[in-house]
Amino acid sequence: MSYEDSDLTDETRRTDDVPAELQEMSLDELREEIADIDRELVELIARRTYVADTIADVKERRDLPTTDETQEQAVMDRAGENAERFEVDANLVKAIFRLLIELNKVEQRENR
Repeated sequence: MSYEDSDLTDETRRTDDVPAELQEMSLDELREEIADIDRELVELIARRTYVADTIADVKERRDLPTTDETQEQAVMDRAGENAERFEVDANLVKAIFRLLIELNKVEQRENR
């Protein structure tokens, strides 16, 4: 399902692509749903960061380099595939993942 073209402020938009449960929600309920999703996103980023920090510890103990181009490409490929699967703009998803990767690498370098 794609929400790419939806604009909740546009009363003329088509609603047949939006699930019925969302169509029936009030503006406040929709905003609460967004708030819940935002919290979940932050929780997932925190979880991902924790695992990335653990990977950094393993790399340091094994004297491995911070950067692993092959692994980074695998992450980016997977991000693109997931974006397509969920019909989200792949460039946007890849940009978010590139940022997450770069932030993890900066933190790894600072902690070494």
